[in-house]
Order: sequence, then C-alpha cells, then structure tokens
Amino acid sequence: MAATVATVAYLGLEARAVEVQVQLSSGVPKFTIVGLPDKAVAESRERVRAALASIGLALPPKVITVNLSPADLPKEGSHYDLPIALGLLAAIGATDAEALSHYVAVGELSLDGRIATSPGVLLAAIHASSEDKGLICPAAQGTEARWASGIPILAAPNLVSLLNHLKGTQQLPEPAAGVAEEPGFGPDLKQIEKPRYPDRQPFLNSLAYSQWDENELINGALWKMLQ
Repeated sequence: MAATVATVAYLGLEARAVEVQVQLSSGVPKFTIVGLPDKAVAESRERVRAALASIGLALPPKVITVNLSPADLPKEGSHYDLPIALGLLAAIGATDAEALSHYVAVGELSLDGRIATSPGVLLAAIHASSEDKGLICPAAQGTEARWASGIPILAAPNLVSLLNHLKGTQQLPEPAAGVAEEPGFGPDLKQIEKPRYPDRQPFLNSLAYSQWDENELINGALWKMLQ
C-alpha cells in the first residue's frame, strides 16, 4: 500500500493539487520518481537520501517508487523534497500517515536535514485553505503562509523538529502574520525632462534642396536625350 502526502504544482499564480505516492516493493534497490518531474525534482532523490541520513535514517533496501499524481501535469521546483521525504517516512513507519493526511507540504531539503525556503508558499497556503487542510512549510516562510487564513501551519526549521511535532514530543510555535510595510515613494515623474535634441530644421532643409537639385539634373538629362 502506498503512503500519500499532499502538495502542489505551481502554474503561474495558481496552485494545483498534487498527490505524492510512495510505494516500497521487493527487488533490486533503486529510487525512481515518475509523474513528469523536471531536473530539480529528479535531483530530490539525492537531497532526500542525504537529509534522511543526517537524522540517522537510511533508505530501505527496496524498490522505492515515487509517483507525482496527476502524471500528465508537469512538476517543477525543489519544493517537492519535503513531501517526498515525508511520504518515505510514512511508508517505513517513521511517522504517522494519518496525521500527514491533514496537511499540504512544501519545502526544499538541505543535505543536513534543514528545511530551506522555496518559492510559492503563499499560493500553497491559499490552496491548503481551499482544501480545508493545514500547511507544512519552512520556518522562515511561516509568516508569509499565515497571510492566507487561519489554517494550521507547521513551520519547521528541520526534519527532526517536524517529526517530533508529529509524534507529540515537541511543539512547533505558531507563526504570526507578517507586518505589511508602508509603500515607499519613488521619484516624481514630473521631474523627468523632455530630451533636448539639436535643431534639425536646417538639416531637413538641406536634404530638401539636395533632392530638388538631383531631380533637376535627372530631368535635364532626359530632356537632352529626347531632343
């Protein structure tokens, strides 16, 4: 049975629902990600492997298949690292899959297990709110995610603190909404002066007379040829 974690795919200013499905099966050990992943998503295998090793967990010697569903939707970005890691942890029983089903997860993983920032957290929070779910995101972006609504937000600095929170042995602080800054005022457009060009009229007049002289020469030559 596959473990699933909800995440999103960004299409412009829209976040589409994506389900990360992780399945372990017998066979020659390998780690495969399918579902139209780009280069950054394909490289998440190594980031996830290193992040789990940094907290004392190794990938099981099995065939690991990660499917990003729907499979016909392109997946771009490093924010799939965290949901893939959480799906793996749920598949091996290191965390509760039922608890993860109430959240949308986004975030990039560092090799030492830290959860690094990734673009689009506010869009992910808005999507999670529309799905009546919470959001798991990097700690540095918790204030940004709080702008969406009053959904539960787990803003974790690293994998260890996130797993401890899900197990109930640690409580992550609830992020507060960021304070909007007053818009600054730039230069006044009235201060922009019209470019000053040199007077072109004498130049245009000279061109007109030159053209007239050329026409006269051509007409005179034709008249002599017709005589």
